[in-house]
Amino acid sequence: MSMSGKTPAATRGEEPGGAPATGAVQRVAVHRVDCRGPGDLESVRALLRSGALRAADIVAVMGKTEGNGCVNDHTREYASVMWSHFLAGELGCTAAQAEQRVALVMSGGTEGVLSPHFTIFSRAWVDADAVKPGKRLVIGCAQTADFAPQEMGRLAQIEATAEAVRQAMREAGIHDPADVHFVQVKCPLLTSAKVQACLERGLEPVTRDTYESMGYSRGASALGVGLALGEVSPQGLSDQDVLTDWSKFSSRASASSGIELEGNVVIVFGLSAASASDYTMGHTVMRDSIDAAGVRHLLRDQFGLDPDAPGGPGKRLVNLLAKAEASPSGQVRGMRHTMLNDSDIHSTRHARAAVGAVLASVAGHTALYVSGGAEHQGPPGGGPVAALIHLDAAASNR
Repeated sequence: MSMSGKTPAATRGEEPGGAPATGAVQRVAVHRVDCRGPGDLESVRALLRSGALRAADIVAVMGKTEGNGCVNDHTREYASVMWSHFLAGELGCTAAQAEQRVALVMSGGTEGVLSPHFTIFSRAWVDADAVKPGKRLVIGCAQTADFAPQEMGRLAQIEATAEAVRQAMREAGIHDPADVHFVQVKCPLLTSAKVQACLERGLEPVTRDTYESMGYSRGASALGVGLALGEVSPQGLSDQDVLTDWSKFSSRASASSGIELEGNVVIVFGLSAASASDYTMGHTVMRDSIDAAGVRHLLRDQFGLDPDAPGGPGKRLVNLLAKAEASPSGQVRGMRHTMLNDSDIHSTRHARAAVGAVLASVAGHTALYVSGGAEHQGPPGGGPVAALIHLDAAASNR
């Protein structure tokens, strides 16, 4: 519902209830808003009041919250709860129904210069005659069933994620995996209670270390993305590949684990010629944590943006979505790093801070979606980066 409590009229090309009419195409919009804390949705309410955003059109939210990004980071859960109750009030449904309708992905950790924020994706179905030239942004979302503790970090999670990616691609109308530029997965982790419950049934979880389970869950999810996109071969794929065979990875997967869910939430971002969106997307892979040149090339070569201009590439760049990790080799370009040996601050926090600063120097702003832990997401020590771009040169992010 709108802020007034009245149900808005359906968009052209949209049947009552929000389902796409026959022949309708997507019109995706993206809003990046700041927040004063994980529960602050005032900027979102302002968008609704202004008419720039319809609650009924919101399909996904990706947030960066200022927790530690570890097992006990409940800022992710807090943000998800606030969003689900906010959406429930706007849509006239329960919070649980809102979570099924909107993909909520909250990533903890805004170390260094990273700024907490939400990136909101809305999708309206419009008549096919509204299609704009070239391939433009489309979105598809899907969820897996909840995982049993012994399934996390193993082939069961890989295969379920792959099927969810395929389902999301179908919803987005993407037929060629080459048109997929980023797949965001929110995945669960093991808690001590889950580990104990597993052992009491005579089953062995993939690990008994709850923090280590985050990496296993991310890694299995990323391999699932690679399997769906043809980057990882199904031949011989097994439980043992997770966090072992680093030659297997996806260049378009981003997986973030958290305590607030039991199954995987999948968002597929891609391009389609059957789109009425004003946005596009491209991706690259950072070869290591200081590969700013690769991101500059992406912005210049694909989108004609100048990251070296005063103030950066400008407001056409809505956001950079990136993965970060401390190189498992213990080196960056032949020089030793200490991120893996720090007993006070975990390496994922170091990596987010480092990559966040590198990307902020390119983007010209700090509200960037940088997620730590890049197991099987890009080559070891590197990670995928996707750029969300508004095609209107005078675009505003607000």
